[in-house]
This record gives sequence, C-alpha cells and structure tokens, in this order.
Amino acid sequence: MSTAAVATRPGEVLADLLPASRVRDVALVVGGAALTALSAQLSVPVPGSPVPVTGQTFAALLVGTAFGARRGLLSLALYALVGGLGAPVFQGGTHGWGGASFGYVVGMLLAAGMVGALARRGGDRSVLRTAGTMVLGSAVIYAVGVPWLMASTGLSFSAALAAGVVPFLIGDAVKAALAMGALPTAWKLVGRKG
Repeated sequence: MSTAAVATRPGEVLADLLPASRVRDVALVVGGAALTALSAQLSVPVPGSPVPVTGQTFAALLVGTAFGARRGLLSLALYALVGGLGAPVFQGGTHGWGGASFGYVVGMLLAAGMVGALARRGGDRSVLRTAGTMVLGSAVIYAVGVPWLMASTGLSFSAALAAGVVPFLIGDAVKAALAMGALPTAWKLVGRKG
C-alpha cells in the first residue's frame, strides 16, 4: 500500500487501517486474545516469586495500543474469561479465577483499555509517547496485580513489591523498548504521524 493511498483520520489506531466491518472487529478481538494466550506460554519462573516473567504483558499492551480501547479491552476480557472458565491459556498452561497472578490478568485487561485510549490520542506515534503509554499501562497492571498478590498470598506490601514488581522492571523496560520501536515505525510505514 502506498502512503499516498492512506487518508488520515483523527483518533485512529493501527487496526483502523484495515477495512471496517464487524468481521474485522471480531477477528481482531479473537486474535488479540489468542496472541495473549500464546504469549503467556513464554513463561520463566522467578526465584522467590509466585509470579513468572511472561510475554503476556507485552501482548496485552500491544493489543490495546494497536486495536484501541474497546477492541483491546474486549480481547483481554475474552482471554480472562476463557482462562477463568478452565482453558489452559494463562502462564504456563494454567487457568482459573484465583491464584497469585490472576490480579495481573485483570490489570492487563484494564491496561489494554487505557493504552488503547491513549493510542487514539497519539500515544503510539512517537518513541517518547509510546514510552509513556507503556509505562502507564505497566503501572495499571501493577496497581491491580500487587494488591491481588498480597490478598492471595498474605504478603506484606513491601514483600509483594519485592516479589511482584522489582524482578519484572528490567523485562518491562525491554518490552517498552520493543514497543517504542515497533509502534512508531508502523505509523511511519503507513505515512502518518501524530
């Protein structure tokens, strides 16, 4: 597709570049849930933490940003629902509504909606804006995941931070860097800037 063939509309996200239809939206929602489920299988245990490093946070933030708030939220809601009902789609093939890391899944659902809303306002158009969008999305995930971790394990706040945040900060920085390269580049390839 040539860049001249792409018309600019305010408030669009990358998924809006595809021809609009209900079929597109359903395919994106199902595809976003599937991508998150596949990414969750990239799971590395963290010594001393009941929460592993996974690819699902990156997928959740990428889906939300690329699809927009509504489709991103629906993708992660579908992922959470399917996993909660028993499909082995959570980290390492786990499932269920409980567990120490389920709060992070809920946080990802909320974060996907938030980063999607930010993307509609240009939060994915430059490296710096994408960095800010990813940091805010990660903060939402932690804001839900850490209290859930505390409630499900009995850890104190400081122990929950040590087990459920600190070991993941470097990985989150790497994931943000990947998004900072991918999303603005995708917009440049289609000839649009925010």
